[in-house]
Amino acid sequence: MKEESLSEVHSSVKIPTGKNKWRKFVAFVGPAYLVSVGYMDPGNWATDIAGGSAFGYQLLWVLLMSNLMALLLQSLSARLGIVRGLDLAQASKYSYPHFINIPLYVLAEIAIAACDLAEIIGMAIGLQLLFGMPLLVGICISVLDTLLLLFLMNRGIKLLERFIISLIFIIGACFFTEMVIVGPSFIEIGKGLIPSSLHANALYIAIGIIGATVMPHNLYLHSSLVQTRAIKKNPSGLKDAIRYNFIDSTIALNLAFFVNAAILILAASAFHKNGHTAVAEIQDAHSLLSNLFGNLAPTLFAVALICSGQSSTVTGTLAGQVIMEGYLNLRIRPWLRRLLTRLLAVIPAMLTIFYFGESSLGKLLVLSQVVLSLQLGFAVIPLIHFTSDKFHMGEFVIGWKIKCIAWISAILIISLNIKLVGQELTAWLAKTPNVWSIGEILVLILLVFFALLLLYIFIFPFFNNQKERNLLPHGTAVELVLKIPPKPSYIAIAIDFSKVDHQTIAAALQQGQKEAQYILIHIVETVNALYSGKSSDDHESRQDLINLEKYKSDMQAQGYTVKLELGYGNPAKAIAEIVNSSGVQLLVLGAHGHKGIKDIVFGTTLDSLRHKIAIPMLIIR
Repeated sequence: MKEESLSEVHSSVKIPTGKNKWRKFVAFVGPAYLVSVGYMDPGNWATDIAGGSAFGYQLLWVLLMSNLMALLLQSLSARLGIVRGLDLAQASKYSYPHFINIPLYVLAEIAIAACDLAEIIGMAIGLQLLFGMPLLVGICISVLDTLLLLFLMNRGIKLLERFIISLIFIIGACFFTEMVIVGPSFIEIGKGLIPSSLHANALYIAIGIIGATVMPHNLYLHSSLVQTRAIKKNPSGLKDAIRYNFIDSTIALNLAFFVNAAILILAASAFHKNGHTAVAEIQDAHSLLSNLFGNLAPTLFAVALICSGQSSTVTGTLAGQVIMEGYLNLRIRPWLRRLLTRLLAVIPAMLTIFYFGESSLGKLLVLSQVVLSLQLGFAVIPLIHFTSDKFHMGEFVIGWKIKCIAWISAILIISLNIKLVGQELTAWLAKTPNVWSIGEILVLILLVFFALLLLYIFIFPFFNNQKERNLLPHGTAVELVLKIPPKPSYIAIAIDFSKVDHQTIAAALQQGQKEAQYILIHIVETVNALYSGKSSDDHESRQDLINLEKYKSDMQAQGYTVKLELGYGNPAKAIAEIVNSSGVQLLVLGAHGHKGIKDIVFGTTLDSLRHKIAIPMLIIR
């Protein structure tokens, strides 16, 4: 048995069993749209605007090539999730040694942070353009969308998918209208789809476009989202799922290509054609649109930007959850995961504004997409290996033609990245040709490490004969030799003078009967108790002791052996100290069942306490 990816929504969408193919297809629609928003996020806007204004329609072929590569890789990702029931992070955990998975996890988290950085900046810029809001305020507001994600996830994955699809159609409608306003040259568009050579800055922008289009976190996410469908695990059911998900991916990613192409064409038609060849900032693009075409075009531009940032940030969070759970087997609360992801992006955005000013955010956007592209090889190579594995994929292993195209795509991505890194490194080292600084030495060591890591994840699967490895954080079942322990003879009962006390005491008595000895524990939590401890003699302390004596008297009257212990201060710490020092064999305590905001306000004694004691704990609710 393995842990399910995104377990809270795993297999939550039922697939119709009838012969109506349309109803089946509609049931499968969704995952690819959640993935596709990553292909039209604000990072794409920055690279598309920079490419269109500087080189006109010349880089359209890069967009088309990126989209085709994206379709291929996303279909492989979906196939992995459908057939093996694993997301890409889990499959990596399954296949590679632990010391390799740690840097792979770190690189995946960097990709999430780079993606989220672009979304934060884009959303803040959109709010500024539409409402005149300062960028720092917009960035702070973007932290609050954690609540939106939690609300949508609690309502089910289908509602989340509908929300994202609605935002995609708003973005598409905005750009379709802008295309009508701008009136691009279709002949020039056709020429731009023909491949041409790339040099210097064009290569940098092209790699940024690839990084903004084929995004590594989407490969992790798609392999997880397809598992939200409750498909039949027989060959026919798997084949249907692969086919319908491929159709879903084709439609969704072509919509994303339309949006990206529209942004680049908009920049080429509005800016490059009019001599504005250095437009790389989203704010500048908005301002120029206003000067050239009036108020409607820039307003639509800002609305689409906000929708793009909001939709992308939701999927970035889900990808972060998939990566953390898959690589580390670490499950933390969704709001905490969301906050962590957001802070990793908010902090560099705020520091950039503080030290370099708002004008530097456009460059930071493009840089974030180049960083994403540099991470691609570390996700693409394992993905191709996993879907080429006949042992695990069975009859659904990819054919040699698809495998060749996939490896060519991977080689192309990695080659362009190596060329870019070489160019940037040569230019950087040329500034100090005779002196090697500590920073330069560290960068070179990191580059050698990443090159060796890339080589390792490529070579290792060819020589790895290990076919089975435990995926679970809690181990596997062992041979069960049952030795029934005797009844506990000394039982502690945690009392809080609530309506739960009756059930808690009854459950404890059921365990030990009249043969056991019992100790009633209550913790005084007043400010005086917190600071004075056992010296505390306030009203609440005295009253609590009277109440404990009442419980003791009632139990003794019924023939039970009972003593009392009053603790002070933090409940978990105080209970643990009493339990560990008294030699009790079982702790029985009540739970009130509060969660969410109440956990934050009132604390979570049970979670904290279970790590502080070594005896069994019986929780009554």
